[in-house]
Amino acid sequence: MRVVLAGTPEVAVASLDALLASAHEVLAVVTRPDATAGRGRRPSVAPVAVRAREVGLPVLQPLRPSEPGFLQALRELAPDCCPVVAYGALVPRPALDVPPLGWVNLHFSLLPAWRGAAPVQRAVIAGDAVTGACTFRLEEGLDTGPVLGRLTEPVGPRDTAGDLLARLAGRGAGLLVDTLDAVAAGTAVPEPQPAEGVSLAPKLEPEDARVDWTGPAAAVDRLVRGCTPAPGAWTTLRGQRLKLAPVLPVPAVDVPAVDGVGAPAPGELLVTRDGVLVGTGAGAVRLVQVQPAGKRSMPADAWARGLRLQPGERLV
Repeated sequence: MRVVLAGTPEVAVASLDALLASAHEVLAVVTRPDATAGRGRRPSVAPVAVRAREVGLPVLQPLRPSEPGFLQALRELAPDCCPVVAYGALVPRPALDVPPLGWVNLHFSLLPAWRGAAPVQRAVIAGDAVTGACTFRLEEGLDTGPVLGRLTEPVGPRDTAGDLLARLAGRGAGLLVDTLDAVAAGTAVPEPQPAEGVSLAPKLEPEDARVDWTGPAAAVDRLVRGCTPAPGAWTTLRGQRLKLAPVLPVPAVDVPAVDGVGAPAPGELLVTRDGVLVGTGAGAVRLVQVQPAGKRSMPADAWARGLRLQPGERLV
């Protein structure tokens, strides 16, 4: 088939490479416009656009996929089908109607679970033991179309969202090609999503990544891993933001008492020979790497030594 891939971040590059190695003809890619990033507000080019230009593919970057100019360019390319991987914008009906075999989306969850922009992060935070990826026919609704293919992937006890997403991106690329092969052959069997089991995965905002130390250690651990690498879990000490790398849960029975009285209170810091512990609502966590505001990431024990912590100081 003749295809146009819509995708933007690094996780979509594996699918582009898989399509280039397949029997399908990749005509062009559609990606989000270049953004600015960093303190210097330097231009940031979408990874899919970078890869497409490396192999000489045309790159379409409409501000909105409803723009008349983009729709005309898509019609002129005349794709049979448009695969989508983390494009980052809703595709409107006029664009959906261009390819005769529709748009096929690769989504990193087991639909109807975790519909939305952050399915992998939300799965880790929720403590799901298994997740996966689906291909489905794109509709105007949010990840509601009939499923064409799926695969499952276990969530490891120390997986970050980044770890899990990297595995799903690699395996999902093969699933996408297999699905397009079936669409081209006319053997794809769409399965409507069940009404039960729907959950939503909206984009994680910075405030979503703030640690609630009153929760149990397991929940704190999942939140930090689910927010790694982005948007990055954080807390505050002495009014300054502190970014956290994945932490290690410590069972309540292994948490030493503070001044021989009781376990550290939620958020309370305790420096021991084994490292820097933080109390939670049940048990504690051990900090591994931290990044104070305006500084580089550093080992938690080195950070704590430089602070000269006072008894009872807390992360909030």
